[in-house]
Amino acid sequence: MSDGALTTTSNVTFGAALMLYLAAAVVSFHYLAYRRPGSLGVGRAVALIGLATHAISVVTRGLAAGRVPWGNMYEYASVLGLLIVGAYLLVIERVWRTEAVRGFAIGAAVLAMAGAIMFYVPPGPLVPALNSYWLRIHVVLAVLASALFILGAVFTVLYLVQERRERRSTPALVTEREPALVGAAGERPEDYATDQAEEARAPARARSRLPVAAELDRMAYRTIVFAFPIWTMAVIAGAIWAEQAWGRYWGWDPKEVWSFVTWVAFAGYLHARATVGWRGRRAAVLALVGFGALVFNLVVVNTVIAGLHSYA
Repeated sequence: MSDGALTTTSNVTFGAALMLYLAAAVVSFHYLAYRRPGSLGVGRAVALIGLATHAISVVTRGLAAGRVPWGNMYEYASVLGLLIVGAYLLVIERVWRTEAVRGFAIGAAVLAMAGAIMFYVPPGPLVPALNSYWLRIHVVLAVLASALFILGAVFTVLYLVQERRERRSTPALVTEREPALVGAAGERPEDYATDQAEEARAPARARSRLPVAAELDRMAYRTIVFAFPIWTMAVIAGAIWAEQAWGRYWGWDPKEVWSFVTWVAFAGYLHARATVGWRGRRAAVLALVGFGALVFNLVVVNTVIAGLHSYA
C-alpha cells in the first residue's frame, strides 16, 4: 500500500469512527430518555465498531508517516479520543457496569476528535526535537493520563449534576439525635443524617438511570487515582527528554510549567481526599481545577503561547 493510499485510509476511517461514535452517543442518550434497555447493547456494539475503526485510522496514519502516530496536535488528539473510548468501554464500563454514562464518555472523545480536525496536517517526518525514542515513552504516558483525567472530569461533572438533583429531591433532615442515643454504638449525628438522606433519595434513584452521586464521586476519584502516577511518570520522562534534547531538566518553558501546575492541582485533590477527608462538591471543584489546567496545557500552551513546545 502506498503512502497516499495509507493516508486516504487513515482519513476515511477517522471520519467513519467519528460518525460511529456520534451514533453510539445518540443511542446511549436515547436509553436515558426513553428507558429502553435494548439501546444499551446496540450502543455498545456501535461504539466497539467505532473503536476498531479508529484504531485502523491511527495505525495507518503511523504507517503513512513511517513513525509513531502521535507527533503533532492532530495525531495526539486522535489518539486521545481513541484512548478515552478504549479506557471507558474496555475497562471502566466492564468493571463498574455504568452503561448509563457511556454517551457522556464517548461525547468527550468526539470533542477531542473534533479538535483534531482543526489541527489536521498531512503525515510527514518529525521535527528534529521530536526525533527521539522518548517520544514513544513520554507522549504515550501523557496521552493515557490525559484520557483518564478527562474521564474523571466527565464523572465529576455528572456527580455535580446528580448531587444537585438528589439534594433537591431530599426533604429537610434531622441532623441531631438524642444525646443518649448518639455515641452508644459509636455513631455520629451526621451518620444518622446520611442514612436518612440515602433513604429519602431512593425515589430519586428510581427515576434516574445515572448512578447515584456517591457512586459517581467514587468513580471520579478512582479514575484520577489511576491517572495521577501515569502523569507523574510522563512529567519525569519529559524532564529526562529535555535534558537530552536541550541540556537541562527544567527551563520554565510554558509546557513544563503547566504540566507541573496540572500535577500540583491533581496532587492537591488527592491529598485533600486522603488526609482532610474532602468529599463531594469541594473535592469536585479541585478535580475540575486540575482538568482546567490540563486543557489549558493541551490547547492554549501548544497553540498560542510561544515556547520550545510550539512545534506541537
